[in-house]
Amino acid sequence: MSLARRVLLGSNRNGSPRRNRLLAPPLLFLASFAAYALGVFEVSGGVVFLAGQAALLGAVAAVALAYRRAGLALAWAAVYGALLGYSADHYLLGLSGRPAGERVAALLSVDGLVFVGVEALVLGTLAWVAGAVAVRAVEAFRARSGSDPTE
Repeated sequence: MSLARRVLLGSNRNGSPRRNRLLAPPLLFLASFAAYALGVFEVSGGVVFLAGQAALLGAVAAVALAYRRAGLALAWAAVYGALLGYSADHYLLGLSGRPAGERVAALLSVDGLVFVGVEALVLGTLAWVAGAVAVRAVEAFRARSGSDPTE
């Protein structure tokens, strides 16, 4: 497997099966949407460029996925799912005075989806790098201390 493919798609060595990893983005979407809808996460007001709690949820998940040797593409998708959960809450539940079709159209507008995508690329990349560095650091520590993780 080439390096570029391994970085984008990840490897299965000591990691979770790939099919289970694919559940992360939709689960993060649902968790973020539910957290904002139920008031567990909240926005303090004003213009929101980055939903902080959704971004943190997605970034923590991306770090964990990278630590489990998932690829960069999945880290991006995980952060995107969490951020899209906030957007769904904002447009579908927060704009209650507008017709349902208009709210769905606002959620699915290309400019909004691209903006969330750019945020996901930046945050997902940073989180994936943090997770990849963490796994390398743990491996180096284990190698120096002489402990074998398979024991």
